[in-house]
Formats: sequence, structure tokens, C-alpha cells
Amino acid sequence: MLNSSFEPASVAVCFVIVADCGPGLLPRLMQPFAKRDLVPDRMNALRTEDVLRVEIAMDAMPAEYVHLVEGNLRQVVGVQSVVWTFETPVAIAA
Repeated sequence: MLNSSFEPASVAVCFVIVADCGPGLLPRLMQPFAKRDLVPDRMNALRTEDVLRVEIAMDAMPAEYVHLVEGNLRQVVGVQSVVWTFETPVAIAA
């Protein structure tokens, strides 16, 4: 019998962070990943005047870490918002 509350061991997820632009912001956004031994697969940052929009994506993140990382990202000084979505992992042709 299948358990309806089954959660996969890992998920593909993309965090979108909007924050006040400032020196040291990008390394601070990496800390919630680093302290869990996670290395994001993709990161993109775009500055618009005094605001920085950062996307951090992982193709295989332990599902139980998603909400923990989200909470840590929200606590970073200058962060205005954090949203995340599940994604389809990106396959790169060799």
C-alpha cells in the first residue's frame, strides 16, 4: 500500500531572493547551503538600482532541508523576500 504522505528523498528547487544590495550579501546567502554541505547547481544575481534579485537552484536537495534553508535565507540582513518553487532538474548534454 502506498503512503499518501510519501516525500522524495531529494527535490529540485529554486530559491528567489530579493534583497537590499550590499557588499557581502552573496556570500551570506550561500551560508545556509554551506553549513549543510550543499553546493548549489546554479546561481544568478541581477542588480536593479539598490535591489539585488538572486536565484539559487539545486537539482537534488534533501526535501527536509528546503524549509530550513528558506528560514535561514529570510534571516539574512537586508533580505526583503524569499520564495521557492520545485523545478524539473536540468539535464546537460555531454
